[in-house]
Amino acid sequence: MIDILVAGGGPAGLAAAIRAAAAGLEAVVVEPRSTPVDKACGEGIMPSGVAALSALGVTPAGRELRGIRYIEGTRQAQAAFRGHLGLGVRRTELHTALHRRARELGVRVVTGRAEEVRQGQDSVTAAGLTARWLIAADGLHSPLRRALGLERPCSAPRRYGLRRHYRIAPWTDFVEVHWSRQGEAYVTPVGEELVGVAVLSTHRRSHEEHLSAFPALARTLRGLEAGPVRGAGPLRQNASAPRAGRVLLAGDAAGYVDALTGEGIALAAATASAAVDCLVAGRPEAYPARWARLTRRHRLLTGALLGAAGHPLTAGLIVPAAHRLPPLFGAAVHALQ
Repeated sequence: MIDILVAGGGPAGLAAAIRAAAAGLEAVVVEPRSTPVDKACGEGIMPSGVAALSALGVTPAGRELRGIRYIEGTRQAQAAFRGHLGLGVRRTELHTALHRRARELGVRVVTGRAEEVRQGQDSVTAAGLTARWLIAADGLHSPLRRALGLERPCSAPRRYGLRRHYRIAPWTDFVEVHWSRQGEAYVTPVGEELVGVAVLSTHRRSHEEHLSAFPALARTLRGLEAGPVRGAGPLRQNASAPRAGRVLLAGDAAGYVDALTGEGIALAAATASAAVDCLVAGRPEAYPARWARLTRRHRLLTGALLGAAGHPLTAGLIVPAAHRLPPLFGAAVHALQ
């Protein structure tokens, strides 16, 4: 019997499979899409995410990131990462590196879609495969989260993301976050002649229309060769628990706050690794508490920043406050590492 079946071949799913295989377990990944998998993503990996990938033996090619810069109009605030660098990585390059490492360790990836689960006392079956345990890493709008009855409604304003690449030499080695009352735009260097621009907003408009809220950035990008637009959302997803019987949820499937702080890959690798570690230790019941500890800072910090950005009295104060209080902004960036 398969030791661990993984539903979803994105970063969280492949990280779980790699961790399991490295521990000597048989891991099989079920994924409907062909490799490499692309999706809307800011593509900036925080230093903790780079470290988590390195621990899995994954070192994708990318552009080193020295820190984070906030920009609104003429005001700016920036803070460098302490000790370690981040990495700007094309999502397809990241997926290729994870897939390659999984294959090296003997992970089997099969084409299929896990939408229903049957659980027994000692096994779980999904996508026609039976295993001792199932890790659901099937993404933001996880079918397995719904099938298990773990989906919970969300009352927060719906936010959506769009990402597009532009052919231009990066002008910075920071992740730039451009702020406006309509949302945020994230500029991430991902190649020698390529930057990714992701926009997050409650407004559903085209990528070009979103850029009109950031005149200086729009002028820089105007007329450049641009790639296709990819979208995602609504971003906020709630789950009542990250475990149901012999199924452990990891990555976005376990619940998601927002992409605002850029910690998606770090959390995907951390929660996937924790799920496998709990199974290896024979303590699956410990996973919910460990998941809560791993994600608590992200949930609190991202929730607070979202609240401030969405309130009319505080929305315009974020960048001015960061500009006037560099130590406070530096401490916040350090917390994201």
